[in-house]
Amino acid sequence: MDAFLIIAVIGVLVMVFVMLFKIFAMLQDSSRKDRQVLLESLTANSQALNQRLDNAAKVISDVQRNVGEMSEIGRGMRDLQEFLQSPKLRGNIGEQVLKDLIGQMFPKSTFHLQYTFKSGEKVDAAIKTGAGILPIDSKFPMENFQKMSKTRENREREAYKKAFIRDIRKHITDISRKYILPEEGTMDFALMYIPSESVYYEVVNEEELTSLAQKSRVYPVSPSTLYAHLQTILLSFEGQKIESHAREVFRALRAIQKDYTKVEENMSVLQKHLNNAYNMMGSVFTSFSLMGQKINSTNRLEEEDSGVKKLL
Repeated sequence: MDAFLIIAVIGVLVMVFVMLFKIFAMLQDSSRKDRQVLLESLTANSQALNQRLDNAAKVISDVQRNVGEMSEIGRGMRDLQEFLQSPKLRGNIGEQVLKDLIGQMFPKSTFHLQYTFKSGEKVDAAIKTGAGILPIDSKFPMENFQKMSKTRENREREAYKKAFIRDIRKHITDISRKYILPEEGTMDFALMYIPSESVYYEVVNEEELTSLAQKSRVYPVSPSTLYAHLQTILLSFEGQKIESHAREVFRALRAIQKDYTKVEENMSVLQKHLNNAYNMMGSVFTSFSLMGQKINSTNRLEEEDSGVKKLL
């Protein structure tokens, strides 16, 4: 009994040992698999992280390059601003842009650049039209406008604005006095070309300047409005020309109508004369026929008289 119990206990212990060994083996196998999965996951995450770091490095490189380009653009803008500080250079730029715009719109034979008047004054461009020469002068008043735009102090802004308005008033007055010369074949108005859109809109939104421009017959235009203004002006002149031609045609038609009435009256008189002549010709023909009949009757009487005498 004791031996059997001992054997049974030993068997149970062996079974327990075998089960524990299997469980341990299973745990080791599971641990290896988990470690493999964990290792693979870490490897994948590491690769993804490296890829993202590479992409981030590329993005940072692109940003640095763009920052460098923006810096170059900034330096270029500063150089341009310094370049535009000179009124002479600003004027040259405005004249060149005006020349290019007009050259794209009109044939060379229809406009002059640096057109000279008898006084010796030169306007930047003069367009030849059927109604006369249209003067266009370029003005680029940037200095006080830039100061007015940059300052944040209201008092300084108002001071620069007044100076800017004085600049524009002088330009308008000069263009009106120098270039609107109907005695030299110009139209009775001129265009002031402003190369900067921001300056142009500041001018046209200032009531004092627009009032002076209308009174002086000097109309501001910008690169975006020049073509529309010229087309409107030229079309209006073409319309006036067509209207003038139409009036001439109607005058000619009225003259023709009067002539037709006179001819009709003369034709009526002629018809009466022809009718009278026809009636007169009929009367003459009738009289002539009667005269012939009388002559024939006389001849017959003479013949009969001769025959009677022969019988006697």
